[in-house]
Amino acid sequence: MYAVTGASGQLGRLVIETLLTQIEPGQIVALVRDPTKVAEFANKGVVVRAFDYNDGATLASALEGVDRLLLISSNEVGQREAQHRAVIDAARAAGVGFIAYTSILDADRSPLGLAIEHRATEAAIVESRLPYAFLRNGWYTENYTMNAVGEVAHGAVIGSTADGKISAAGRSDYAAAAAAVLVSRQETNQIYELAGDESFTLADYAATLSKVSGKAVSYVYMAETEYRAALEGIGLPEPLAAMLAESSATAAGGALFEQGRTLSTLIGRPTLSLEAAVIAVLR
Repeated sequence: MYAVTGASGQLGRLVIETLLTQIEPGQIVALVRDPTKVAEFANKGVVVRAFDYNDGATLASALEGVDRLLLISSNEVGQREAQHRAVIDAARAAGVGFIAYTSILDADRSPLGLAIEHRATEAAIVESRLPYAFLRNGWYTENYTMNAVGEVAHGAVIGSTADGKISAAGRSDYAAAAAAVLVSRQETNQIYELAGDESFTLADYAATLSKVSGKAVSYVYMAETEYRAALEGIGLPEPLAAMLAESSATAAGGALFEQGRTLSTLIGRPTLSLEAAVIAVLR
């Protein structure tokens, strides 16, 4: 059986939807904190099991019969390492035969603060001796386009990335890659550096917003501290604002740039273009 953690999340849902086009529903296990949130999958025949990263004592039983597991990283930054270790321990106890983990681009050398917990999780998986694949995902294009309507309205994109290039891809691209690795029987203990075919700067992104919307949008560079203050000013919690500002500033040095095209090779098609992503949001 093939299991996916975080099945009610944006990425988890897309992975399961992709798997449903490839294998029988009864061979898919949706692992989720609140099973009622994935009732639509249960109605299609997917096996749904309660799975809470913070309740380690119950995790192994939820993995019974699972051969290949996709561990989607927790969204609770600061608690991820402990949560992921609990899942890894449960996978060993349950006899899981393979684990794929959604990590971060260049996790072993990335200067991003977010990479710290991903490195620790990768190390824990290696230590477990479970056969593995590390899906080192770059940024989602949706990280930017989710703000597109407001940015067009205000005529500005703000950030601390200077002219750093970002090789983003659509969430559906990363989901397709995760599904492909999960159902394949290729050699294990693989590391995939996954990113979009197309790289862009925030100035390029602003220009694309202008092109698609017909309204002038410019990129306004801010120092990290200034950007963090701006994010706090629009209501983001201080820790989240600090994390986003640090990631934006670090990306100026190329932390989110990748040219290997491993993602498009893995999924057998080009990744979502920036312009197509913007069109989908604005039109």
